[in-house]
Amino acid sequence: MPRLSMFNSPLLLGFDHFEEVLDRVSKSSAEGYPPYNIEQIGENQLCITLAVAGFSSNDLSVTIEDAQLVVRGRQVEEEDTGRIFLHRGIAARQFQRSFVLAEGIEVTGSRLEQGLLHIDLHRPTPEPVIKTIEITSTEEKTAPKKKTKTIDI
Repeated sequence: MPRLSMFNSPLLLGFDHFEEVLDRVSKSSAEGYPPYNIEQIGENQLCITLAVAGFSSNDLSVTIEDAQLVVRGRQVEEEDTGRIFLHRGIAARQFQRSFVLAEGIEVTGSRLEQGLLHIDLHRPTPEPVIKTIEITSTEEKTAPKKKTKTIDI
């Protein structure tokens, strides 16, 4: 059954991309691990902080894929060291956490400190763009040209 779209209105030309973004956001909101914070640390600066205790910088990757910030974690399984666990509550599991980025958001860096991965983002201030569109008249284009006759003598 086809899904009804709120972007089918003729007044919303070219906004079908937003529908795709909303689909991605709804799918990624089901993720629960790792927990994260998003802070505004300046007028145009944000910081995403993920709790990644037990992961080293070699176990983590931060990439931008199709307007999404994707953080992946994969720990290498330790070989059998002979340790016997009575309870194993700290899982060495892999994860993937995605954040949909607004147009123009730039990732300026990332750092791992005390089990927290900090990803710095910058939102540049857009300059207003004013573009004048020339108006042409259809009367000028369709006006008949004067025909001239030439007579050979």
